[in-house]
Amino acid sequence: MSTHTILWADDEIDLLKPHIMFLKNKGYNLVTVNNGRDALELVESQHFDLIILDENMPGLTGLETLSRIKQISPHIPVIMITKSEEENIMDQAVGNKIADYLIKPVNPNQILLSIKKNLHSEQLVSVQATSDYRQEFNNITTLISNASSIEDWYELYSKLVFWELELASADTNMDELLNMQKIEANSTFYKFVKKNYEKWMSGDSHPVMSPDVFKNKVFPLLDKGEKVFFILIDNFRLDQWRTVKPLLSDYFTFDEDVYCSILPTATQYARNAIFSGLMPVQIEKMFPDLWIDEDEEEGKNINESPLIETMFNRYRRQCKFSYNKINDSAAGERLIREFSNLENNDLNIIVLNFIDMLSHARTESKMIRELAASNAAYRSLTESWFRHSSALELLRKIAEKGYKIVLTTDHGTIRVDNPIKVVGDRNTNTNLRYKLGKNLSYNPKQVYEIKRPEVYGLPSPNVSTTYVFAGNRDFFAYPNNYNYYVQYYTDTFQHGGISLEEMIIPLITLSAK
Repeated sequence: MSTHTILWADDEIDLLKPHIMFLKNKGYNLVTVNNGRDALELVESQHFDLIILDENMPGLTGLETLSRIKQISPHIPVIMITKSEEENIMDQAVGNKIADYLIKPVNPNQILLSIKKNLHSEQLVSVQATSDYRQEFNNITTLISNASSIEDWYELYSKLVFWELELASADTNMDELLNMQKIEANSTFYKFVKKNYEKWMSGDSHPVMSPDVFKNKVFPLLDKGEKVFFILIDNFRLDQWRTVKPLLSDYFTFDEDVYCSILPTATQYARNAIFSGLMPVQIEKMFPDLWIDEDEEEGKNINESPLIETMFNRYRRQCKFSYNKINDSAAGERLIREFSNLENNDLNIIVLNFIDMLSHARTESKMIRELAASNAAYRSLTESWFRHSSALELLRKIAEKGYKIVLTTDHGTIRVDNPIKVVGDRNTNTNLRYKLGKNLSYNPKQVYEIKRPEVYGLPSPNVSTTYVFAGNRDFFAYPNNYNYYVQYYTDTFQHGGISLEEMIIPLITLSAK
């Protein structure tokens, strides 16, 4: 039985005894008054979980009482009951953040439904989510066992993300069970990629991957005469997209898709592949001045704009485009101020780096690590950034103008917690999810190794270069500094390797409403 206490203020409270008895029989504790002033005195002196308020009371009206209640206890949900259907009364009630608005005559079940919605929704949602996930659990397990194509994995990962968000928003005890399924799914996906990746690289039958993004999504829109904004948010996972999607739903309709990042799932490789339409080894051979090797000091993505130019030239496409990289709010605000300049282009390419900076800051800053202690907290930080960022303002502005947006990323990230040992010379790269070098030492059973990089579309800085990739939640640690690596990097978000989170990533077309 419920122990919630409800205050009901109505000047005809004596006529509502059947309603009050009905609610008492449902387990609610009802306190009743017949005017607004008595209601206010009680609100000041005792605790109520919910208040039912008649709008049309003599003396202090329901709206006046509501306004004062919100000053005293703004957190208490208030249900307004009225005979009037006047729009201005509804507007005032809604403006005072009422929980619900019922028009007389009301029956007891209407009131009960409103009470449940406001007092028990989280509990009811949790119970329902738990029940629904239990029913879906066996289906997901079967999908993991039977997934035989990349499309199967797209469907499966979409389901896992859906349930991760559902269970995170409800107070259930199912999180650990889902986490076990995600671990199992990633382990099986890792085996799937090891089995199929070489075939994807050597044949025509491969999923849409990094070099195909422009050809598949951007060129068709330009061919229709659309003005297009291509917005790439670095490190942007599918669950993060679904977290920020509601912030855009008033402005856009969505054509939601995913694609598969190339390996390594790292900016230097995947993003350069997107902007060139080429695999990394092709960039290195065709445009050696635009490819920066791992052991060089220069930034690995300083040539994105020239690479875009080479792609349009190669396809013999005339396209007036701009390229902007946004690393801070000042740069974003400047782009919005100069928005009219962008309207002269067929295509505007914008790279947003915040989430990448957030994942690195989380590794390096104890405070940020505390703020993003879990995947749910990491999503919450992403949503908070997006809600208050110039990026959201920019997208709204694009919607106002009616332009198309292709929104995507170059790779995702995974939270790592299992160190595996690797030894390399001083020229070995620093990434924790993939390594390349000529003298790597590792347990081949723990990694996906590539000994012929060119076959996989990857450059070979040396004749004997080998690439190794971590799967699941593994990360590479050096034996001579092992404890430091384990302590510092366990539970950090990393990318470069093989996982659903890193490889299956959003590719969304947004059309203004």
